[in-house]
Amino acid sequence: MKKLITSTAMIACIFFYSGPASAQNNFYEGKTIRIIVGFSAGGGYDALARMLSRHMPKYIPGHPTIVVDNMTGAGSLLAANHIFNVAKPDGLTFGHFSGGFAFNQVMGQPGIEFDARKFVFVGAVARDESAIALTKASGISNMEQWMAAKTPVKMGTTGPGAFGTDNVIKVIKAALNLPIQIISGYKGTAEMRLAAESGEIDGTTWGWDTMRGAWQKAIESGTVLIVLQTVPKPFPDLPRVPLAIDLAKTPEAKQLIEVGIHYPSKITKTLALPPGTSNDRAQILQKALQETVKDKEFIAEAEKAKLGLAPVTAEEMKTTVDGIFKLDPGILGKLKSILF
Repeated sequence: MKKLITSTAMIACIFFYSGPASAQNNFYEGKTIRIIVGFSAGGGYDALARMLSRHMPKYIPGHPTIVVDNMTGAGSLLAANHIFNVAKPDGLTFGHFSGGFAFNQVMGQPGIEFDARKFVFVGAVARDESAIALTKASGISNMEQWMAAKTPVKMGTTGPGAFGTDNVIKVIKAALNLPIQIISGYKGTAEMRLAAESGEIDGTTWGWDTMRGAWQKAIESGTVLIVLQTVPKPFPDLPRVPLAIDLAKTPEAKQLIEVGIHYPSKITKTLALPPGTSNDRAQILQKALQETVKDKEFIAEAEKAKLGLAPVTAEEMKTTVDGIFKLDPGILGKLKSILF
């Protein structure tokens, strides 16, 4: 009788302690997860999200369906605001938007309706390490010609505050004293590519890993020219293209590039859940993302699309975001005067 009672108690304990974990493992079965992308279909953010929708479910217990919705506007700020203020913290919706808004929050960008430190980060598949491209029709094929240009070069961006396009161009314009006219308001890289090809703008900037895939034929034919890299070290396939940091002539100009471009790049392609999402569900998605970026089929698809992978964990992302709020007020003030 004593053995029976002991066994029954043990079973009860196992059931009690395994209940919550088991419930979380079963939660996603039959469910649909939405990834809200802050940019239009056909661009780099959208391409990465759709790749995740095909490969990530196999690493989530219950193997839910993942769908992608595009919510464009203000360089993905509308999507970020939606995730923070509207989306339910149930683990069924996360956003893919420009994490550079954390940087802009510190500087008081109008329209930001969130505290970036309170997002529950899933991580990132890639970093937004940019190159600047100009069309052959612009008449400028190198930085020497650009610096000597008598008329401003028309550069397309997605909107004020968008790190990968708007912020990069504004910082480069100020740090290198380049003649630039910013044409903003494009919904994504696909629209900027079309605008450049039609002659509406002379060039643009976005992540090199996206650009080299989306504009491969134009780059190979010479109708689009890569004239500048905005990264700390050259991309392996752009050994002769100059680095912006090397063209900066003063310590302040170099600091503007380092703090305004290099530092936020690892958090730009943010994947984040709404505040209040439970740790159990967040950890399931965080783990699934890290398993997905190691998946051979996922990697092969990324390579075929010429989309570079440089994963960032949720922990790294949170550390970087928290660090932004501790940056030197002096350089932040200078950047604020440049960006807004």
